[in-house]
Amino acid sequence: MLVDSHCHLDFPDFQSRLPEVLNAAAAAGVGRMVTISTHVARFETYRALAEAHETVFCTVGTHPHNAAVEPDVPAERLIELSKHARCIAIGEAGLDYHYDKSPRDVQQQVFRTHIAAARETRLPLVIHARNADEDMIRILSEEMRRGRFDAVLHCFSSGETLAQVGVELGLYVSFSGILTFRNSEDIRRIAAAVPRERLLVETDAPYLAPVPHRGKTNEPAFVAHTAHVLAETIGVTDTEIAQITTSNFYRLFSKAASADAAQSQAVAS
Repeated sequence: MLVDSHCHLDFPDFQSRLPEVLNAAAAAGVGRMVTISTHVARFETYRALAEAHETVFCTVGTHPHNAAVEPDVPAERLIELSKHARCIAIGEAGLDYHYDKSPRDVQQQVFRTHIAAARETRLPLVIHARNADEDMIRILSEEMRRGRFDAVLHCFSSGETLAQVGVELGLYVSFSGILTFRNSEDIRRIAAAVPRERLLVETDAPYLAPVPHRGKTNEPAFVAHTAHVLAETIGVTDTEIAQITTSNFYRLFSKAASADAAQSQAVAS
């Protein structure tokens, strides 16, 4: 089984064809998906998706693009919403200095609030980082000294130093369809250096469709192509990369493991 650890099933791209998308994912061996929050105000949408589909989990958080829209959501609110049984992580939150859709100081403030919530709940933090390596390294290092938290650097497209520091701090690193692009030699080199026990795969659907679907709307089924390239990159088989990344997913997102175990027990009884 493969896991798409990061997608956006609430986006308009999937509204009219979600059953088709979920069926395609199952046919491709993608057994679990995490639909990621970009607005805390939309949590009921994410919750409803996760409740309606046993293969889907959700998160709660504010994307850095939306930090100026939701600048004052307290950690307590994130903590309360995260108690839902199908909510398995905090985020996505972080820093995006490529588009700068929110002021950088506001992004940093909101990011630190999400770190506090992740620390308190002991749920992993899903981190968005783009063109902000220096500040990301500084904030992660400062906050980790204040108290440990688990996290994943999602859709990794940053520099080697951030990957190294992230691994040193105990973070996981997730790779998207970018890994399959012809001009992504540096990302593949970084992926090859990440310890196997810290690797995840994702789509970030509907964005960043991998080769051979580049330019099309991405969807969870396509994570199999990214997994195949990651397997080639680190020198293992497709079966082995599925085992590695799925095991890593359940270790990091331990609430998902508990939910699946409870579901299996309920079915058995």
